Amino acid sequence: HFYNNNFILTSALNMLMKFGDVENAENLFQMMKKKDVIAYNAMMKGYVENKMYDKTLDLFEQLPFPLHNVGYTIIFNACAQLLNDRAKQIGKKLLQQMPKHFHNDNVIITSALDMLMKFGDVENAENLFQMMKKEDIIAYGAMMNGCNINNQPFKCLQLLEKIKQQNFITDEFLSSILINACARLSTLSKCQLVVDQIPSHLYKNQRILNSLIYMWGKAGSIENAQKIFQSIDNPDDITYNAMINAYGLNHMGLEAVDLYRKMADHLRNEITYICVLNACSHSGLLDQAHSIFNEISQKNKKIIAAMVDCLSRLYIFDEAQKLIDDYEKSNPPCSVMYMAILSGARNSRQHILSQKIYDRMTMLFPNEKEALKSGSVLLGNTYLSIGDHERAENVRLNRIKELGTKIQPGVSWTEFKGEILEFKANDRRHPRSEEIHAKAKYISDVLIKHGHEYDASWITRPLDEDETIESVLCTHSERLAIAYHFLHEENPSFIQITKNLRICGDCHRATKLIAKIWQCKIIVRDANCIHHFSPDGTCSCQDHF
Repeated sequence: HFYNNNFILTSALNMLMKFGDVENAENLFQMMKKKDVIAYNAMMKGYVENKMYDKTLDLFEQLPFPLHNVGYTIIFNACAQLLNDRAKQIGKKLLQQMPKHFHNDNVIITSALDMLMKFGDVENAENLFQMMKKEDIIAYGAMMNGCNINNQPFKCLQLLEKIKQQNFITDEFLSSILINACARLSTLSKCQLVVDQIPSHLYKNQRILNSLIYMWGKAGSIENAQKIFQSIDNPDDITYNAMINAYGLNHMGLEAVDLYRKMADHLRNEITYICVLNACSHSGLLDQAHSIFNEISQKNKKIIAAMVDCLSRLYIFDEAQKLIDDYEKSNPPCSVMYMAILSGARNSRQHILSQKIYDRMTMLFPNEKEALKSGSVLLGNTYLSIGDHERAENVRLNRIKELGTKIQPGVSWTEFKGEILEFKANDRRHPRSEEIHAKAKYISDVLIKHGHEYDASWITRPLDEDETIESVLCTHSERLAIAYHFLHEENPSFIQITKNLRICGDCHRATKLIAKIWQCKIIVRDANCIHHFSPDGTCSCQDHF
C-alpha cells in the first residue's frame, strides 16, 4: 500500500537518482499511478544530476501541467548544460513565456542568467539582470562568471565596483570568479586590485592560492606567483601544475623542468605532463621534452599532442608525424596534432608539407569546421609567406565557399590609468582614433629608419586599393594598443597588452625594436604564451612562438 503514497515514492526517486541508479528510478516513476509535479521535478532533477540533459527535456515536453518555480530552475540548468540548438530553443522560449510573477524569484532568474550566458547571449542576460528588482550576490556571481565565459573579463571587473557599492561581502566563489577574470585580462594593476579585495581568511584556502598562482603566471608576474607557491606548506598537484604552467607561459622552461623533477611521483598527472611539455615547447628544450615524454608510462591523446606541438615548433616534422602515425594505429585521429604541424609548417614556410597536412585534415575531419577553418588560414598564410599569392587566394576563396567567411578577429586589450581599452585591426571606434592612427604611423616611420622591413607574408587578405603593406601591418590590434600608450606618454616605461590570437611575426619583430628604441618594457600575452620584450631588444620567447 506504500506504493500509493507519492511522498514516499518521490523520496525513493530522489534516493535512486542520487545513487546513479537511473533505470530503477525510471521504473519506479512509471509505476506511479498519479504523478504530480513534485514527482516530475524529482525525475527531471535526477536526470540533470546524472548528466542526462536530453532526457530532462524529453520529460519536460511530456509534462501534463505548468511548471512550478523549481521546475523552471531545473529546465534552465539542463539547457545551460546541453547547449545544442534544441536546448537553446526550449530555454529561450520557456523564458519568454514564463509568467511575470516568477520574475520576482531570484533563484529562477539567476538560473536563466546562467543559461543565457552559456548560450553566449550576453545582451539578453544583461537586460534580464537589469530587470531584477533586488540583485543578490548569487545573481552577481552568475553575471560575472558569464562575462568570463564570453571572454569579457573587463565587464566582470566592472560588476565588482557595483558589488562594492552595495557592500556585498566577497566570498570564495566570487573571489575565484574575479581571479579568473584577471587571469583572462592579464593586467598587473587589475590583478593587484582584485587581490586587495580578497578577505584575509581566504589566504588559508588552497584553492584560492592555487588560482592566484595561475593568475599571476598569466599576468606575467613570476615573482608574485613564486611568492604564493612558497607560502603553501603542503602543495598539491594543482599547486605544482599552476606553477609549472606559469613558468612555461613565461618561457622559463628550465625552471618548469626543475620544479617537475622536485614533484613527488604520486602527484604527477595528465595536466602535469602537458604543462611541463608545453614549457619545454615554449623554450625550445627538445632534450628535456624527449626525456620527460619517454618517462611517461601511460601516454594519452593530450600528452602526445603536447609532444607533437613541441616537435613542430622546432621543425622536427618527421618525428612529429611518426608520433601521429603510431598513435593512429590504435586510436581515432586528433585534429589538434595536425594543427600543431600546420602551425610549424607555416612558421618554417614549408608549403608542400602544409598542403599535405591540410589535405589529410579535410579527409579525416570533414565535420570539424572550426579546425578546418583555422587550418585553411594557416595554409593560405604559408603560401603568402613564400609569395604565392594566387594559391593563397584560391585557399581563401575555397574556405569562404566551403566553410563560411566568419573567422575570429584579432583583438587586443590594454590598460591605461585604470581604463581597459579594446582594439581590433585598423580600429576606428575610439573617439581619438585619428590621433592613435597618426601615432602608429609615426612609430612605423621611426621603425623603418632603424631598419625594420615589413613582412607582407603576415597579411592574410587581399589589400584594398588605398592600403599598403605598411598601413595594414602597423595597424594590427596590438600596434594600435601600443600607439595609444605613446599618444598619452611621450616615452612610456611599461606597456602591457593581452591578445586573443597569436602575435604575428612582423608585430613580434616590430615590438622588439620598439622596446629597444624607446627603452621600455612591453609584455604581450597572446593565445599561446607571454612575451616579455626588453629594452635590449630581445624577447623572452627567443623567437619560439
